[in-house]
Amino acid sequence: MPVPFSVGIGSCQMGGILVELWALCMGGLQMSDSLQVGHPAPAFCLPDQDGKEVCLNDFKGKWVVLYFYPKDNTPGCTIEAVDFSCIKDRFEALGAMILGVSPDSEQSHLTFIAKKDLTLTLLSDPEKEIIEIFGAWQLKKMFGKESYGVVRSTFIIDPEGRIAAVWPKVKARGHAEEVLQKLKELVK
Repeated sequence: MPVPFSVGIGSCQMGGILVELWALCMGGLQMSDSLQVGHPAPAFCLPDQDGKEVCLNDFKGKWVVLYFYPKDNTPGCTIEAVDFSCIKDRFEALGAMILGVSPDSEQSHLTFIAKKDLTLTLLSDPEKEIIEIFGAWQLKKMFGKESYGVVRSTFIIDPEGRIAAVWPKVKARGHAEEVLQKLKELVK
């Protein structure tokens, strides 16, 4: 039986030994394995678009929609962010917070938010540590070439800090509504 996550990691610094300790406490789960429904969500802290540190533990007792996306101001990422922003109030009515994560800088997020009138909190993970832990950093193929990059992925985390739903490879259009429908089912 896995050790509770809070025993595995006591800080928000997710490098090296702590990541290995987390994997060990999760019963041997490797970073390349995908997190599944029922697993404790890995704790993390990342800066938001304003440079303020945001930690997953800040939202204990609330639902969290955590989505990973490749890059600010690109077509698919813009569709997804705008869609989540447009129905953010419906998520909030269900007690959920939406957090977007990409490797982009805080300044890039700030520009993206201003340019597209987004109402989301966007977190910066330039070292891709949290992106990797959540399994969103993967080998991708595009035009016959392979390279590593962020695979659009979404997680719903329940008020107890466990993963309640996972979308490992997301198509941007219509995804926000799909996540909202799933959240409604989970909240019931």
